[in-house]
Amino acid sequence: MSNRAAIHTDRAPKAIGPYSQAVKAGNTVYLSGQIPLDPDTMEMVSEDIEAQAHQVFRNMKAVCEEAAGTLADIVKLNLYLTDLSHFARVNAVMEQYFQPPYPARAAVGVKELPKGSQFEAEGIMVLGD
Repeated sequence: MSNRAAIHTDRAPKAIGPYSQAVKAGNTVYLSGQIPLDPDTMEMVSEDIEAQAHQVFRNMKAVCEEAAGTLADIVKLNLYLTDLSHFARVNAVMEQYFQPPYPARAAVGVKELPKGSQFEAEGIMVLGD
């Protein structure tokens, strides 16, 4: 019997490939990357980086909640930006969704992201500590 389960919620965008929104293994939840798609339309919310960051964190929040957790349970967060000059603006949005102690984090500049997104985030959540 496996202790691994796929997590899915309609409050976050459907997977646009062969992956799960998240996978729970024991008390650890591995959150797939979220881009700023509106879950109802599956369209990009905006070209504005702050609007994109808000949507990404709302999408992550929905997946966390479906897995019986919250954004506060994220212990590791990876951010991907196509333009690192937006780093401070993304940080400002992140502070609206996360409180100290903040998760460990990496921020990486990348050439491209799916569907022309400027921002993507993925994380690891630990439940029940």
